[in-house]
Amino acid sequence: MAPNLNSDDYYQVLGVPRGADDAALKKAYKKLAVKWHPDKNPGDETATKNFQKVSEAYATLSDSKKRQIYDQYGKDAANQADQMGEGGMPGHHHHGFPGGFGGGGGGFGPGGASHMSQADADRIFSHIFGGGDPFGGGFGGAGPQMRFGGGGPRGSVQMGGDPFSSMFGGMHPSMSQGGFGGQPHFQTRQQRQQRHRQAKRYDTIPTGTMVSLRGLVNKPERNGDRGEISSYDPSSGRYVVVLEDTEETMKVKPTNLLQHVHVNIHGLESRTDLNGAEATVLAWNPTNERFNVYISSVSQAMSLRPANLLLQKGTVGQIVGIKAKPELNGRWGTINSWDKTTQRYDVQLSADKVIRVKMDNIRL
Repeated sequence: MAPNLNSDDYYQVLGVPRGADDAALKKAYKKLAVKWHPDKNPGDETATKNFQKVSEAYATLSDSKKRQIYDQYGKDAANQADQMGEGGMPGHHHHGFPGGFGGGGGGFGPGGASHMSQADADRIFSHIFGGGDPFGGGFGGAGPQMRFGGGGPRGSVQMGGDPFSSMFGGMHPSMSQGGFGGQPHFQTRQQRQQRHRQAKRYDTIPTGTMVSLRGLVNKPERNGDRGEISSYDPSSGRYVVVLEDTEETMKVKPTNLLQHVHVNIHGLESRTDLNGAEATVLAWNPTNERFNVYISSVSQAMSLRPANLLLQKGTVGQIVGIKAKPELNGRWGTINSWDKTTQRYDVQLSADKVIRVKMDNIRL
């Protein structure tokens, strides 16, 4: 059941059946709240309204008493109960959300407009995701993450977990399904020859990288959806993306993807305390040419220039804005290193070609 943000029915907004349990409600809310969060959609008023609408629907359906009233009498009755609170007292704390919701969710107005304030929607978001990174975790999840290998792909595992379990589907790379007690897995000669023939590419986004879809014309309803890079098809120049929480895959052009990779804050003069902090890329704003990033250590989103974000080794980016050699613009390459003295990246374009570019000349 696909979410319908144009509906005034709370269940349809979240895209869940009327019998959905708490886990299904929370899962639907998390996915939609991340997709439509204002920090992920800078300057998009529709996204902000959708974020409020999703929050309002979840606030009602996640509260058992309000949900019962809503199911029996509709949203007006549920909102009146919200305004009065439990036992006729205003400001009741619904379903564990501190502080109530400023006199209630208010319901959807004409055309499905939400009456929930942005402050209340933000409060729900913070309560659900806690102190974790809601934007940078694996599919559908918040919580602390640890990247293994230091490159651009998410490749993350839960803090304290086994990195091999995440990277190799539950197996150590040199072992069979029996784990460490099983028999070693040896590749056949044909498999080794085939692997050798597949030349390493430096111009493709690594498998496992978390991305969002953007700029899709034929399927605009998919814009903002998250997924994971599964493979690259060189014949079509498109990536196969496995969409979040589904088995659905899409073939997408590189220009229709935004990578949610880790970066490090660099060269901030107004907030020197944040320099060196790790952040997750949320969005790119072409109007002011800045990235929106989320800094989990301070639970804060910021809009920063590319020159203030240090891409980590292994990240694959696109070269833009080079005037001396315009033929390089549009090409993709892998970040090999960063030279602190020159403030430039060494970018590997192919097995035998490395170029040095400014931080402002790389996009994700």
